[in-house]
Amino acid sequence: MKKTCSEYGNMSERILNHLNHIYPDVDNNPLAANIIELMKFDDSAEPAECHRNIWNQNDIVLITYGDSVVSENEAPLHTLHKFINESLPDTVSIVHILPFYPYSSDDGFAVINYVEVNQSLGDWKDIQELSKSYAVMADLVINHCSSRSLWFDNFKQGKEPGADYFIEVDPDEDLSMVVRPRTSPLLRETETIDGKKHVWCTFSHDQVDLDFSNPQVLLEFIKIIRFYLDQGISLFRLDAVAFLWKTIGTPSINLPQTHDIIRLLRLLIENVNPNAVIITETNIPNRENLSYFGNANEAHWIYNFSLPPLILYTMLSGNSHLLKMWMMTMPPAQAGTAYFNFIASHDGIGMRPVEGIMDDSEVDKIVDTVRRFGGEVSYRTLPDGSHRPYELNIALIDAMKGTFDGEDQHHLERFVCAHAIMLALEGVPAFYIHSLLGTRNDNEKRKHTGQNRAINRHNWQLDRLESELNNQMSLHSRVLEKLSKLMAIRKKQPAFHPNATQFTMHFSDSLFGFWRQNRDRSQSIFCIYNISKEYQELPLRDINLFVIDEWYDLISLHRYVDPGEVLQIKPYEFVWITNFTPT
Repeated sequence: MKKTCSEYGNMSERILNHLNHIYPDVDNNPLAANIIELMKFDDSAEPAECHRNIWNQNDIVLITYGDSVVSENEAPLHTLHKFINESLPDTVSIVHILPFYPYSSDDGFAVINYVEVNQSLGDWKDIQELSKSYAVMADLVINHCSSRSLWFDNFKQGKEPGADYFIEVDPDEDLSMVVRPRTSPLLRETETIDGKKHVWCTFSHDQVDLDFSNPQVLLEFIKIIRFYLDQGISLFRLDAVAFLWKTIGTPSINLPQTHDIIRLLRLLIENVNPNAVIITETNIPNRENLSYFGNANEAHWIYNFSLPPLILYTMLSGNSHLLKMWMMTMPPAQAGTAYFNFIASHDGIGMRPVEGIMDDSEVDKIVDTVRRFGGEVSYRTLPDGSHRPYELNIALIDAMKGTFDGEDQHHLERFVCAHAIMLALEGVPAFYIHSLLGTRNDNEKRKHTGQNRAINRHNWQLDRLESELNNQMSLHSRVLEKLSKLMAIRKKQPAFHPNATQFTMHFSDSLFGFWRQNRDRSQSIFCIYNISKEYQELPLRDINLFVIDEWYDLISLHRYVDPGEVLQIKPYEFVWITNFTPT
């Protein structure tokens, strides 16, 4: 008998069960019927099978803006598609296009219209064409919308839709418990037809939070989801979803209703497309982040937010202790779920996910080094009014150009080593386009926009980029060549399946190592990294290489025939030792 993710019978009953948890004090039957109609469901539809891995080691994600690569007289989305086909062949399988809708600020995350493509990027045909070659991930910017949206304009005019879509708060209310990632005032004073009102803005006054206690807001997003599915979108990134539900007198983050809504959205999405994936973007402390797996009934993937700052600290310090201790505490993802691994993105490197993992002195070392290497630091306000580093804003290639001791000659090797760790870890790896291309700090864009995050959001002219990539001596060409080679190797290894077994190995703190093994135990890979700028030695006898197997390094193809051999590992060199025969 097929195992399903729900004990309930028909679709109406399953939807109603979720709604009764979200809105317990009303009759939710009409709302459930409305959702059935909006999603175009057959009420007798079978639930999707749960605990099913619809991904494998071939899946690698590219994170990019629609205009990260541009060319004259051509829609940027078309240029991007062409660039991926020609310059990234046989590398990525999934393309995350960051918000491609009309927007007013935050490089797309203040959405004006959710069902239009920004005309400066292209149109829905471009998205549909891309989806024929790659699985496409889109942002569902669900927590807030632009202050220039029709909904907010209607709110100010007292008209529908929108009149009651936003959270009004008396400015005299005690909001000191609210957890936020910003230093700006929480409430925005707004002139309306009914006088001054104060509305909730978690992120900025141009990003006005939506009120999901109003079921009509939920329905609006269900309409949007169905539209995205019809356009070929198969992966949904739920932006800032941890902040979705607000209750005065609470931190208004990670509330039970938020989890209930995610479970409902998963039910709806996967019953239209059983191969669709939900990813929760929750840049919060690690334990809280893990809760978004639910019981394999919320996010399919969760961002592994602790990884970027821990990798950065490891490479800058030459000490793997924190990374090892953290990894030993991470539970394996259940079947049907996976970690979404990344070490760079369009945002900076978040520091909240290492609260309780790094102490203040360790955070201070990173902050000081990032500033020395040309980066910026963004802060958040604590309830007592003090500020704490929230995010490091720097191109990762520049963050890796040295250590706590300063710049050195191991720039490229250190950068590649960091990505080699990410590629081998349990989970689905994701590359930010500017990491793949070795893009440096864009200080001009940062100065021009006044936004710290702009430092890592460069826009490449296609002809200039192609010239750099065709020059085998350029940093950009060398980075792409080395990372592409590693991706090609990864794809051939069943032990690199996102859900394959993983165990942390214990060597000196100058080394970092772990073991991967696929489900049928036919392949083992010992992944060992020198994360220091000194040569390291490692006797093979310290690794459990079964005597009946032949072992070789996937990187160098060196065969290990002498069990007494001592590995001589160069600074930032790594080995992937496997018992599979080379192909």
